[in-house]
Amino acid sequence: MKRRNLLWYSLLFAAGCTTGINSTNNNSEQLPVTAPKNLKFAVTDVAGIENLQRDFGPFRTTLEEILGVKIEFFPVENPTAAAPALLSREVDIVFAGPSEYLILNARAKAIPIIAIERINYHSIIVVRADSKIKLLSQLKGKTIAMRKIGSTSGHIAPTKLLMDAGLNPQTDFKTVMLDDKGVQALKKGEVDAWATASDRYKNILESEGLSEKDFSIIFTSKLLPNDVFVASNQLPSSFIEDMRSRMIKHQDKLIQSLVTAKANQKYKGSKLITANDTDYNIIREVYQKIGQGNFL
Repeated sequence: MKRRNLLWYSLLFAAGCTTGINSTNNNSEQLPVTAPKNLKFAVTDVAGIENLQRDFGPFRTTLEEILGVKIEFFPVENPTAAAPALLSREVDIVFAGPSEYLILNARAKAIPIIAIERINYHSIIVVRADSKIKLLSQLKGKTIAMRKIGSTSGHIAPTKLLMDAGLNPQTDFKTVMLDDKGVQALKKGEVDAWATASDRYKNILESEGLSEKDFSIIFTSKLLPNDVFVASNQLPSSFIEDMRSRMIKHQDKLIQSLVTAKANQKYKGSKLITANDTDYNIIREVYQKIGQGNFL
């Protein structure tokens, strides 16, 4: 009898705790029994707790309400540092770019939760308006300014475009990583072309005091692979599936909270979609071609 009463009181206590959590978060949807009490959240390209709070504070609050789980920020020093953090269970959820996703998937067996599809996310290759270069194949033997190693729109995708044009990335052209200063190098004639993201192009020109009339876009890629939210493979699969379902259901609120930060304006008009690992094969192919296959 005592044992039966103890079990009954335990169930009442558990039910009371569950009710308290749902009431606090204004979330009437029942959580899976496997739901963790809290989650650690990292962003691969945002360093420092202050920057995370500035760029993702409202988003974290909204995600907490939707999931009914407390979420804490976990700052990482660099994009690859999230992999060992996932492996050691120091972090549970990571928001990553396409290239970073491959690292997290390869090294930490991270599970894609949901992808965010940007409406104008392409790579473009730009030359000076007076350049005789009109085709990608004409960049053989030339110097091309790109953003940084591993950048999807500013390195990996442009390299794939050049490969598709018949150029060998190891022998047929020279790449220099100049971040957004590549446009100034192009303007001064220090490089022959510049690769960047279509949704950054006008903003970069404006910030550098340059005009579109001085440049010509010779190629625009297809829509690029998406940024993606991934989960530790140590989280219960039922919880990951529930998280995916809730994020899609409440995506308008999530995206609205995300774009309140200036750094996240690129996500305006975006939508959350199912993340498919095969969408990132284009990036795997480039890493193989440039001799960095072991990186993944």
